[in-house]
Amino acid sequence: MSLFPKRFADGARLELNGVVVRLAVNRRARRISLRIDAKTGEARVTAPSLSRLADAVDFAQSRRDWIATQLAARPTPKTWRAGDLITVFGETCRLDPDGRRPRFVSGDHNGSTRLTGCGRGDVDIGLVTRAIRHEALAVFARRVNHYCTALGEPTPTLSLSDAHTRWGSCAPARAGRPPSIRLSWRLALAPFLVADYVVAHECAHLLEANHGPRFWRHVHGLVGEHRPHRDWLRAHGGGLHAFGR
Repeated sequence: MSLFPKRFADGARLELNGVVVRLAVNRRARRISLRIDAKTGEARVTAPSLSRLADAVDFAQSRRDWIATQLAARPTPKTWRAGDLITVFGETCRLDPDGRRPRFVSGDHNGSTRLTGCGRGDVDIGLVTRAIRHEALAVFARRVNHYCTALGEPTPTLSLSDAHTRWGSCAPARAGRPPSIRLSWRLALAPFLVADYVVAHECAHLLEANHGPRFWRHVHGLVGEHRPHRDWLRAHGGGLHAFGR
């Protein structure tokens, strides 16, 4: 029996000993689950039905120390200032909020790349993100075309995502619908070879929808040894997701 016999509402926020948890109902869920939203940093406990929300609250209560530890470990939002450096596809760029439209300018008098137009006096991280997304889409489009040519596949439609659980996804052609690939724009913050591996990975899914031996042979044929790139994402991917919060 639940320690909290009252009824709870889907979407409600509840404070459990100083830890705030949002309640959610997902009728496709098979069991109660608890997670920290990678984008918002919010603790969320999900139940498969409204009648199980009280049990979900009990579960969250039993894991309150885990929730507090996870929230404390999240990166502190950074305040960006003029002159700060970011890395885009492995190239160091200096933020320059000079009031012009956001764009990358290579080879200034210091020999470095500048990202101009990211605010007026102060850095506007929204404008920085917009510029990075624009650059990411252009680079990814070139690499998707390159790998699809190598695989003998038609170039799919390409779009960017803000997903925090997947770096990319591929939907092969079916029932007259063209193939499509979605890639996280935050890959632009990774070294070029790491981001490029993810592009090749998703292109290989145009031929193989699984992760079997033939799929990995395609990936190896495109980028060679892939494990260092996967290891880099496992080690540093959380830092990419923290950008712009």
